[in-house]
Amino acid sequence: MNADIKTKEYTTVTEVAGPLMIVEGVEGVAYSEIVEIETPNGEHRRGQVLEVENDRAVVQVFEGTTDLNTKTTKTRFTGETAKIGVSVDMMGRIFDGTGKPIDGGPDIIPEMELDINGAPMNPSAREFPAEFIQTGISTIDGMNTLVRGQKLPIFSGSGLPHNDLAAQIARQAKVRAAEDTDFAVIFAAMGITHEEANFFMKDFERTGALERVTVFMNLADDPSIERILTPKMALTTAEYLAFEKDMHVLVILTDLTNYCEALREVSAARNEVPGRRGYPGYMYTDLSGIYERAGRIRGKEGSITQMPILVMPQDDITHPIPDLTGYITEGQIVLSRELYRKGIYPPVDVLPSLSRLMSGGIGNERTREDHSGVSDQLYSAYAEGRNLRDLVAVVGEEALTPRDQSFLKFADEFEKQFMTQAKDEDRTIEETLDLGWKLLSLLPKSELKRVKEEHIPKYLP
Repeated sequence: MNADIKTKEYTTVTEVAGPLMIVEGVEGVAYSEIVEIETPNGEHRRGQVLEVENDRAVVQVFEGTTDLNTKTTKTRFTGETAKIGVSVDMMGRIFDGTGKPIDGGPDIIPEMELDINGAPMNPSAREFPAEFIQTGISTIDGMNTLVRGQKLPIFSGSGLPHNDLAAQIARQAKVRAAEDTDFAVIFAAMGITHEEANFFMKDFERTGALERVTVFMNLADDPSIERILTPKMALTTAEYLAFEKDMHVLVILTDLTNYCEALREVSAARNEVPGRRGYPGYMYTDLSGIYERAGRIRGKEGSITQMPILVMPQDDITHPIPDLTGYITEGQIVLSRELYRKGIYPPVDVLPSLSRLMSGGIGNERTREDHSGVSDQLYSAYAEGRNLRDLVAVVGEEALTPRDQSFLKFADEFEKQFMTQAKDEDRTIEETLDLGWKLLSLLPKSELKRVKEEHIPKYLP
């Protein structure tokens, strides 16, 4: 903090409610300013100004308001917004939700101090995402391709293996182009349990992925208000590595439902008029402030790609959190409870899943010339096979024509071979497409209407 900023100490806390406290008699205080708080027993905490009205400031306390009282709590307004010191040395390190190291290593010596709220990306300086990122997972690479600079969320349900999928993507993701060597992963966890945290840490350490992963960890028993900081800390670090150090950064944020619950808690404490299901009316704006920090900037080598993970309450895709997310992001990958019950991992349901930027990142010189056709044909055939299953339940399999039976068999084999993978299986895009052609050979040749004529003799086994 600059010595020339004259900071006053106030002992005029008039109210403490939930995660908020109200300080009166203040002057020269600004929105989003960081506040240093000293509790009656001498402990130091930090907060942020949410609202200023005349001489009254509403402060959100990151570490929670337990033990604070209105008589002896001291507050000091620093005149600065929340910042994080960033450096390349953050790779391979683990931090808490507020950016303090928790892996027993030394403090980071920062190369720069950056405001965690970031600077908005100028829309005219944005470059269209067009380079393929290989995750090694066929249902994503083959049919819902992730492109460098894209934001592609995973919609999951409670108890589904989204954590295994997130860890697998963090381990396996790579930019295919030869010159793109500097690839980093930033993993931000919000409100996860100790068991989940141990799973991620052991997985990253066991596979050696931790060397290129920077972890921000906010646990379920940490103050929920800290959760509001965690994705901003992670994305500020990503912006530094991408746009200052020319790296390609994949940011995995899990679980954004917990982040939105923290927003709702603050909103309720401020007695704001609630929106849908009690979430604040500005949740759309807040979420877009996170998602829109992904992308590529013209003239800069680096890029930020986002894969946010959110658990849909009661598996409801129309719930406000997945609903608003779908408006902002470029597609979604949906995990299915029905596929999970069948023992399929990863249980990615390709029919409601979508990657809106896929067409820009596939094809000749990016993946392979037949990619688009194979993807469309697999999608069409699997959809038809799924519809026929409903028909079989009514009329029985004997009533089907040989053509229909081939589609029914295709749907079963597609789930067994294409969708199902081991948790450490890393398929190249060529293996995925070849597997697609192998499955398409189960269908009559006359039904292959979505692939180019010249690709059939070249690729069909």
